[in-house]
Amino acid sequence: MINNGLRKKYNQALILLLLILFVVNMITGIIKIPEIQRYFLFIYNYISAAQMSWLHDYSGLGLAMLIIVHLVVKRRWLGDLLKLNFKISTKLFSTLFIIVVAGLFLGVVYYVKVNDIINRKTTNLSAVEIKEYKGEKLGSIDDFRENSIKGVQYVNRDTYKLEITGLISNPIDYSYDDILKLPSYQKVVKLDCVEGWSVKALWEGILVKDILKNLNIKPEAKTVIFYASDGYSTSFPLDYILNNDIIMADKLNGVYLPPERGFPFQLVAEQKWGYKWIKWITKIELSSDTNYKGFWESRGYNNDGSLDGSKYAR
Repeated sequence: MINNGLRKKYNQALILLLLILFVVNMITGIIKIPEIQRYFLFIYNYISAAQMSWLHDYSGLGLAMLIIVHLVVKRRWLGDLLKLNFKISTKLFSTLFIIVVAGLFLGVVYYVKVNDIINRKTTNLSAVEIKEYKGEKLGSIDDFRENSIKGVQYVNRDTYKLEITGLISNPIDYSYDDILKLPSYQKVVKLDCVEGWSVKALWEGILVKDILKNLNIKPEAKTVIFYASDGYSTSFPLDYILNNDIIMADKLNGVYLPPERGFPFQLVAEQKWGYKWIKWITKIELSSDTNYKGFWESRGYNNDGSLDGSKYAR
């Protein structure tokens, strides 16, 4: 015979967990809506875009798992749950409940602890990175925040290819070593993020216009679109790239980019907000689409991205 008091406590605990997951999923989902997101930028001072997406995805997954457990065991709709009318054994319900909670807990531990350990291994470069350049004090690699859309990307140097495509006569792929054979340049540039933080650093790499200068660009090309390994993208007018010394950096403060800073290449988009500084570049496309909008631009941020302009599309 089932202890009614214990059964009621389990039911109440399940309801509470469902409500927590529902609220987390709803709030993170609402914040990700482009028209609303701009009013919650302060949240990104405490959590990255990747973590926000992770919370949304896993809270939804946990919610779905609990609902499935309920439907399988009860063979009734979720509405029955609110009646506190369970007909399963305490042992069976305890087992299912523990499995779900343990799975969610292990997921959180993995994300917070394991990823943190991996990142610490790649960012602990303070002993070798340059702290000052020509009398100008520099920020550190550790000063940058991890705010990518899907977390740190790990690109294999040996298999890496930079695809150049679009409105050019002959699309071409460059290996990592091919790109490093081009002339290298250094420049101190400050990255300003819309989240309110900034880091001044010494960037070193090749000029994007050097990659494009021998590719016979077609006259109708007006836009340069950059793509990353995590699906991120952003764009610039072709004139911005050709008329400025825009670096595609492979080094930061004298050391090769660690994965969280965009290895193999991060764009140093001078005078642009940080969301235009795309990391993990895998593809460059020449396009005639002057209205192309990248990841954040399609979610309400200004497509131009200039520091002296508005952060948001009008």
